[in-house]
Amino acid sequence: MLTKDFLFELGVEEIPAGYIANIEKSIINRFENELKQAKLNYTQLASYTTPKRFAILVTDLEVEQQDEVVEKMGPATRIALAEDGSLTKAGQGFLRGAGCTEAESYIKETPKGSYIACKKEIKGKHVSQIITGFLPDLLTSLPCPKSMKWGGSRISFARPIRNIVLMLDNEVIPFKYNNIASNRIVVGNRYLDLDICKEVSSPQEYLASLESISVIADRSLRVDKIKEQLKLLYQNSDKKIIEDNRLLELVVDLVEYPTAVVGYFEEKYLSLPDKIITSTISQNQKYFSVVNGDGSLSNEFVFISNGNPHFSDIIRKGNEKVIKARLEDAEFFFKEDTKHNLDTYVEKLKDVTFQADLGSTYEKVSRCLKIAEYIIDKLKLDNRDEILRTVLLAKADLVTLMLGEKEFTKLQGYIGMKYALLSGETESVSLGIYEHYMPRGQNDGLPTSVTGAVAAIADKLDTVCGIIGVDLIPTGSNDPFALRRAANGIVKILDDRDWKLDIFVLIDLALAQLKDKLKEENHNQDILYNFFQQRIKWLLEEEKIAYDVIDSVIDYDFTDIAEIKKRALAIQKFKGSADFEGLVLGYKRVSNILTKEDNFVGVETSLFEDNNEKSLYEYFHFHEREISDNLEKQNYAEAMQVLVSARALIDNFFDQVMVNVEDDKIKGNRLNLLSYIKSSFIKIADLDKIVVDTKK
Repeated sequence: MLTKDFLFELGVEEIPAGYIANIEKSIINRFENELKQAKLNYTQLASYTTPKRFAILVTDLEVEQQDEVVEKMGPATRIALAEDGSLTKAGQGFLRGAGCTEAESYIKETPKGSYIACKKEIKGKHVSQIITGFLPDLLTSLPCPKSMKWGGSRISFARPIRNIVLMLDNEVIPFKYNNIASNRIVVGNRYLDLDICKEVSSPQEYLASLESISVIADRSLRVDKIKEQLKLLYQNSDKKIIEDNRLLELVVDLVEYPTAVVGYFEEKYLSLPDKIITSTISQNQKYFSVVNGDGSLSNEFVFISNGNPHFSDIIRKGNEKVIKARLEDAEFFFKEDTKHNLDTYVEKLKDVTFQADLGSTYEKVSRCLKIAEYIIDKLKLDNRDEILRTVLLAKADLVTLMLGEKEFTKLQGYIGMKYALLSGETESVSLGIYEHYMPRGQNDGLPTSVTGAVAAIADKLDTVCGIIGVDLIPTGSNDPFALRRAANGIVKILDDRDWKLDIFVLIDLALAQLKDKLKEENHNQDILYNFFQQRIKWLLEEEKIAYDVIDSVIDYDFTDIAEIKKRALAIQKFKGSADFEGLVLGYKRVSNILTKEDNFVGVETSLFEDNNEKSLYEYFHFHEREISDNLEKQNYAEAMQVLVSARALIDNFFDQVMVNVEDDKIKGNRLNLLSYIKSSFIKIADLDKIVVDTKK
């Protein structure tokens, strides 16, 4: 089969860095799926991206589909043929749909009977037909969070499309989209010339052609180049660049030909809190921060230039001017804010709306204080005053200039901590203000302070109950208030600290504080119960606990989330063993019988007629205290071991003893025995929910 190399490049104006990965993935998936469906083989499919291009290079791509003979089966002959052998309307309809003539049809015998059939030869298409066939749809369906139209175009994309390269070996595949004709020309780095271009002689020359006009299209090579340059900058110095892989992954999609350049800002700005400086440098400007040998922040920074390396000094001065302006603003905000103690800002929270139906942030703080008081009393925490002080001040930084001017919004909590320390608040209160936002995301840590942990629970609980209480319930992936993340944070903190707080009682308490804001008392209470139950399931899933094990414990008392996890882990430990699976099957037999009866009472040993029922009772009676002690100490694995050891006794009982006998007293006593046995199991979990493969 003849093969050729294929090249596609979509040339665009600069795409936002955050869009590139999803667009690239969409293009790769479409090409792979279309070529697979067309049954066209190839050696390799590679993808290349820069802020101004998306490219696919396929090596050794088959250029022609194989001709195929496809057999098409129609309806049964009793439907397709009349009594005289002529085609019925159904038969005629099949042939029309299959594209066959009556002469090409035949009868095919199968184990299910005889059917009308025909064979159709399908001529293979040229690869250029296939690619140009799906390309228009691909280009109109690329994922963009925000798109635009340009000129007189009716299509939309993240940025205007300017060029399309489409080649098979050294030939251009004819194609036109939005008045752009396919060609072999690639556009180079703008610092050389706004319209610097080069013809690509063949797909395999694509990367080299671009590099000759200062474009490194291979993203991985740009990453390596940036890493190497950053390493060389300080190899003979005790200073080092703060490692930031997320920033690196962003910066590599901002440049086509990276050059690392060192810049400087005035040392006087080092008097600002470190995160204000690094936020200015890294988050706002996408530069790398630098620290001295002792770990203190340096007045140097490193940026990745896309400009002409020969003019790096000029480029550096421009970047330094931008940093200076931002740090001047930060210095002004900081000096103005710290003229007043942090607690003076609390009153201003009355002018900040938390949510239209839920009132001001000041009202939210008041509700959080009530929740915090309950937690303090319930857990008998010692540092009551510090915890309540933390909750009171937790949101105060939101109305400072530093955050109010929207320059440093990601530093909420951190600014509060720094201002609290300058205001004379204790370390515990200050740290709690910072930590009450934790965990901010999936990989963020949990509060290390009691003040932060209580403030975090109170804040997140009020948010979740309030937002759901006014019917803004998350649906699917739509969760604009990040309620799942907030609820996940609550259950993680409770688990981490082993705090025995009934989550349902906390929900009721939060709803009680919101009663003046909600349409009715305990509005959406059941939805909230279920919402948090799902979050506890999520916590257990994070521990890699099987779904059926989770189902077996999830309906237990929610006064202790950590205890639920311990139960689940203990059952998970035994799951899969032959003895445990046998025990589960035995338990299910017990449970199935008992669902048909009720009003169980104590067991009468005098009514035992069989040694197997006597042995079963004596085992559980003898180990009753041991099971209870283990449960009290939360030694669930040990308690489960006692139950697992009873497997043979339960099997023997069902093999040798008839429960539903005619004598009502004997029958009732045996049901009471099974109820007694079940009560020992149900203290740990509902084993009815455990899935067992009965085919083993």
